[in-house]
Amino acid sequence: MISKRPATRKRFAKFLLLLFGFLLGLGIAEVALRAVGYSYPEFYQRDDVVGVSLLPGARGWYRREGEAYIRINGDGLRDFDHPVTKPANTFRIAVIGDSYCEALSVDLNEAFWSVMKTDLEQCATLGGKQIEVINFGVSGYGTAQELLTLHQKVLKYSPDLVLLAMTTNNDITDNSRALKKTDDVPYFVYHDDQLTLDDSFRQSRGFRFQNSTLGRFSAWWRTHSRVVGAAIQGQRGLKVLLASWRAKHAAKPTAPPAAADKSDLFARVDELGADNLVYLEPANAIWNDAWRVTEGLVVRMHDDVTASGAQFVVVTLSNGPQVLPDPRAREYFMQRFGITDLFYPDHRIKSLGEREHISVITLAPELQEYAQRENVFLHGFDGNLGNGHWNRIGHRIAGQLIAKKICEDVLPK
Repeated sequence: MISKRPATRKRFAKFLLLLFGFLLGLGIAEVALRAVGYSYPEFYQRDDVVGVSLLPGARGWYRREGEAYIRINGDGLRDFDHPVTKPANTFRIAVIGDSYCEALSVDLNEAFWSVMKTDLEQCATLGGKQIEVINFGVSGYGTAQELLTLHQKVLKYSPDLVLLAMTTNNDITDNSRALKKTDDVPYFVYHDDQLTLDDSFRQSRGFRFQNSTLGRFSAWWRTHSRVVGAAIQGQRGLKVLLASWRAKHAAKPTAPPAAADKSDLFARVDELGADNLVYLEPANAIWNDAWRVTEGLVVRMHDDVTASGAQFVVVTLSNGPQVLPDPRAREYFMQRFGITDLFYPDHRIKSLGEREHISVITLAPELQEYAQRENVFLHGFDGNLGNGHWNRIGHRIAGQLIAKKICEDVLPK
């Protein structure tokens, strides 16, 4: 009988050779990426309270949209370090929101809340006090996570004013498990007409894996390896391209379609995108519940902030389709989805404020007027103008408007 050992040894030797070549290639790629300064660091970590949070001390270049060097401070904020104890003669503002507040696409001093701070220093109502703004924004947060952030991080800084920045194109859907379609974050739900925290995400498979030894090892590689970072960026870039294509396709149909049936539009949410349906009066139970939860969370946040002795103000930001400089592009978008009021979500939140005595600043109509008058895009960068987050112009104009309205309409005279 012929021994099989030599053949087995040869296969094993080939496997070792292939493995060595693969690892050598990875090593060469890692060195090359570091040599050319390639860096897409991981800025996020799993969080037992809000699902995900910024990683304290993380830093590096962000280039997925725009370009900026990012530093996350010791408390996990995309901001400078701030003392917990408020300095004397200081008016402290806490900004809570999602990626618009996190503002990774622009330099720190270009973010709308930095612009707002500079302009508020000229507000006579504040009587010469120093203005301090602390940014608690994190990408992907809905109002549920923002309420939890208020209690987890914000109130310990004793702010004089809490500003909730609402991104209407996804904040409402972020507050609904059925629309957000992820089990990895906390939600609030109504039980017996009471908002109740659902933190079952802690038991989800994904969250448990991230907290396991293997998950932490994987997170370490994502944070420290340039090759792994490049692979992740490739995957994310593909998602961004697909989302951009869908947004452009939605905003620019080949011909104005006939009036759409609203119930049919809501039934086609997967095809048309939930973000594009926020401009319509809800036509099913899921959307009615998403709006009810969102409004309840805003009221809860207002009550909790005022109970702490601070002022509370909601600012509804803008979405790309609302502020396209060409009115024809906006009209096409509205016709495609049967929209009669492109500012429906802004008006609805404004009405909530009037009912509940909550200060609400609505930016989108004035931003649209500015974009059309100056013929500029306030959203998007480079080849993706009109889509995505505010660019530098969008942040600047928004910051100026917010400061003006806070000084004139929100602060007590």
